[in-house]
Amino acid sequence: MALALDGGNPVRRHDFPAWPYHDDTERAALIRAVDQGQWWRVGGSEITSFEAEFGEYHGGTTLAVTNGTHALELGLELLGLKPGDEVIVPAFTFISTSIAVQRAGGIPVPVDVDPVTYCLDPQALEAVRTPRTRVVIPVHMAGHVADMDAIGAWAARHDVVVFQDAAHAHGAVWSGRRIGDFGTLAAFSFQNGKLMTAGEGGALLLPSQEWFDEAFARHSCGRPLGDTHYEHRTPSSNYRMTEFAGAVLRAQLGRLAEQNARRESRWKTLSAALREIPGVVPQGRDPRCDLNPHYMAMAALDPAAHSGTDRDLVVRALVAEGIPAFVNYPPVYRTQAHEALRGNGLPDTAELAERNPVSEHLGAHGFWLHHRVLLGTDADCADVAEAVAKVLSELAGKKRSA
Repeated sequence: MALALDGGNPVRRHDFPAWPYHDDTERAALIRAVDQGQWWRVGGSEITSFEAEFGEYHGGTTLAVTNGTHALELGLELLGLKPGDEVIVPAFTFISTSIAVQRAGGIPVPVDVDPVTYCLDPQALEAVRTPRTRVVIPVHMAGHVADMDAIGAWAARHDVVVFQDAAHAHGAVWSGRRIGDFGTLAAFSFQNGKLMTAGEGGALLLPSQEWFDEAFARHSCGRPLGDTHYEHRTPSSNYRMTEFAGAVLRAQLGRLAEQNARRESRWKTLSAALREIPGVVPQGRDPRCDLNPHYMAMAALDPAAHSGTDRDLVVRALVAEGIPAFVNYPPVYRTQAHEALRGNGLPDTAELAERNPVSEHLGAHGFWLHHRVLLGTDADCADVAEAVAKVLSELAGKKRSA
């Protein structure tokens, strides 16, 4: 059974459900936004309505912004982060979590993640805490909520602020609590691949109207809501969303609950099938995570079972088999962006790698599948597992015959 990469027949010749999903709901929303005659938030109503609906769904007051990275940057500005302040971030995360800190003048301090959930490991926090530690940013990796109980308790003991990176976690629930129920700032992304999208976009979930008023001014060049006299209170930037994006996001939010339920159901099928493949370990789950929306279907290869297997080749082979597969993020300290911090007294890459073995493992041996594979059928999940098993078996056979 030759690999499709080598000219064999692929496991799948038809695609998974399309993403972004859209129908007449988005079309009607865009026409509604156009017909307003006002296409920015100050004169229109789509963004204001979206903010109210998203906030009600997630348990907080919402400010829509241009993208998820800007939501992180704006949140750190609101928290008063100063140059030289340290912010604890997971070593295994998309780079925006770390870059937002750098752009605010702070120093991102990577810590390792839990080997089961892939979320920030609360047990790693104390070892990196210094008198300059101001904020900790737990990332809800692939939709699995980080251990907010332990992280919140540790932060409260040490007067450290918690700021959730919820870019993957639309609709997620932890121990009966929504993302906004923790009373912290939380940043969301609506980039094209996210669980709901307008191509780009983001949101900052805030604990009160007072926070919203300050955030609104800072996302609009320092101008407070209703300003008519160019009252620029702060030297802030422009992070305003357009009415078109707000209209589309209202439509996307309307089907989020149903899609989350579908992904939860399909993940049970897919993860069980992946566990049957020797040496494949899917992302696990803390039972306190009541709802994981599964932005990514994540797994990693056990190097003991697949010694010498090239993860990147595995991903290329899966793509050739018709599976939307991707390599995992590298640890943030292995990026050129993080190299810009050298000279701040931070450990070098070798030392950080030693401190973060789980992140090293996930970065080198992990892969993920687009969440649209979970919007299909159980038969689609069976195809994914068949492709993974086929690719690993064929690559192992090539190694034995080499």
